Amino acid sequence: MQSTNLPLVDRVFTALERNPHLTRRKFRFEAEQGRVILRGEVRSYFQKQMAQEALRHVEGVDEILNELEVA
Repeated sequence: MQSTNLPLVDRVFTALERNPHLTRRKFRFEAEQGRVILRGEVRSYFQKQMAQEALRHVEGVDEILNELEVA
C-alpha cells in the first residue's frame, strides 16, 4: 500500500526500486502532475515493459510516457 502523503516522485522512485527486474538499470524519470516520463537505457524489451508496469498502479500516476531505449 502506498502513502499518498509522499510526493509523486517518491512514490514512483519506490515502485521502480522495488521491481526486481529493474535493478541497476541506467534510466531516469520525471514525475509531475500525474505524468511520468521514463528515459534512459534498459537491456531488454521485457525490462522496458516492467518499468512501465511498475508504475501502472502507483497512486497519482495518470499517464506514463515510456521513452526507454533497449541497448
